[in-house]
Amino acid sequence: MMKKLINSLMALALIAGVAVTSVQPAEAHGRGRGVAAGVAAGIIGLGILGAYANARDRDYYYESRERCYPGPEECGWKNRRCFTNSWGDTVCRGGRWTCWRPTYCD
Repeated sequence: MMKKLINSLMALALIAGVAVTSVQPAEAHGRGRGVAAGVAAGIIGLGILGAYANARDRDYYYESRERCYPGPEECGWKNRRCFTNSWGDTVCRGGRWTCWRPTYCD
């Protein structure tokens, strides 16, 4: 979601930069300053958005003592109803057969 938002903001910054630089200045000698200001604003804006898009947690410098890993695959019934009938037999119905990998942490 955040990547889509950043890409949208970068596109808007590019459109705004193009709109600013494409406006015809009222004076002939002011054209160079308007283009330079638009390019500078676009570069700065895209630089800030790029840095924000690549920002992430920097916790990998601090090594955690707890390590987690997926265990062996286990299979079994989930959401199954069982009852004892009038003859003393256990009867189970419904549910679904599924497999999972439990997580073990040291």
